[in-house]
Amino acid sequence: MFGNSNLKEKVACTISKYRLLNLNETVLIGLSGGPDSICLLHILHILSRDLKLSLHAVYVDHGLRPDDVPQEIMFCRNVCMDLKIDFDSREVNVKTHPSIKKHGLQATARELRYAALSEAAHAVKASKIALGHTKNDNGETLLINLIRGAGMKGLSGIAPARGKIIRPLLEITRQEILSFLESRGLDYINDPSNLTEKYLRNTLRRRIMPELTRLNPDIIDTLFRTGEILRQEDEYLEIQVTKSLMRLFSRKTPTRIELFLAPMETMTTILLRRVLRRALLEIKDLPTLSFHHIEAIVSLIQKGQNGDFLDLPHGLKAIRRYSLLVLTTEKPRQLKEYEFIPNQELYLEEASLVLKASTTVRPERTDGKRNAIFDANKLQIPLIVRRRKPGDYFLPSGFGKRKKIQDFFVDQKIPRDERDTVPLICSGENIIWIVGHRTDNRFLPDSNTTNFLLISSHSARD
Repeated sequence: MFGNSNLKEKVACTISKYRLLNLNETVLIGLSGGPDSICLLHILHILSRDLKLSLHAVYVDHGLRPDDVPQEIMFCRNVCMDLKIDFDSREVNVKTHPSIKKHGLQATARELRYAALSEAAHAVKASKIALGHTKNDNGETLLINLIRGAGMKGLSGIAPARGKIIRPLLEITRQEILSFLESRGLDYINDPSNLTEKYLRNTLRRRIMPELTRLNPDIIDTLFRTGEILRQEDEYLEIQVTKSLMRLFSRKTPTRIELFLAPMETMTTILLRRVLRRALLEIKDLPTLSFHHIEAIVSLIQKGQNGDFLDLPHGLKAIRRYSLLVLTTEKPRQLKEYEFIPNQELYLEEASLVLKASTTVRPERTDGKRNAIFDANKLQIPLIVRRRKPGDYFLPSGFGKRKKIQDFFVDQKIPRDERDTVPLICSGENIIWIVGHRTDNRFLPDSNTTNFLLISSHSARD
């Protein structure tokens, strides 16, 4: 059996190994009254003398076992009173929470429990939240993630620390905990929900783990070592992801990121998957994509052609655009149709452009992109500003023959998702200018022109 000193030293070693605590910290302990949390409470109480810790404990009621909870709270309160540790209880309502339909009872309970612990920690100004996860819990989590499907992060088991959360008992087995409690004569509560096989973890614990233990008596230690190796390799790969992302971002907003394609095209698939997952975290309020959707983006990068795109869940679109991969949740923009009258300004919201037209009797030098000049007598006023239509064509200046707008956009390498925002200025049904690109030869001034129309465009942000 494990006495006070032996288990205390093991937990102290875990705290030191993973740097879980510093001197003079305030720690909130998640206390359910079960053997793991009771052991954690007592061990941290013993260690608090050396580490000068200020301890608090909290019980979270999930609203699932109303008949049992009052007695459990009273039990936890009395234990804390004996140890002179401040105690509080919090309530959450799992059954009525909106996310239960999507994520299920267990995941919703976990989400609400962690939120309640965070609030309680804030209330007592705790810098750490200590939970009683054990080496057995770690092995079970690894296997659950393997059964459900997971990458290296999921197969590394439970992290010793994540943010404020720490798990000082993670290198302690359940049997060591029970031996410690027995040797000290400490009472605890058995949660009746642990006896049902309604939940996967309980089925694993009651049926599968005994069989694995028969095959390998050291299975808990084996799974722990495996998780440790995978966690260290995962951390190494995450460092490589950080280094890679530093040279990948071209542009970034809360709803759109642009990544340089060239480095990703030569990147190993293993690293590329991680780079994409990390990059997608930059898009505001975007839920995690499935493995299959990440693989689809990988395929777009490795095998796609310019202009290829993917419509993904949650309104996300992945677009291969020449030298860039664009990932965006922005809704596609389409230019509306406007009337355009000379000597007035016209704001094109969808293109973020301002157009201005003015008449003159003297020609001015223009570049045909930012500004252009036309023979006013050849034009039908008001002019029309619109987006492209099927079958559109024009006679590009300096080209000598008609060209389809679609072909012109392709030749000019205008990204497919931007083509509906390129303004076409028309006289009647005829296009006179593709703003920002080329004028139509039929409407340019000639030696007989006496009235000129100058049209200019500039960014609405200028």
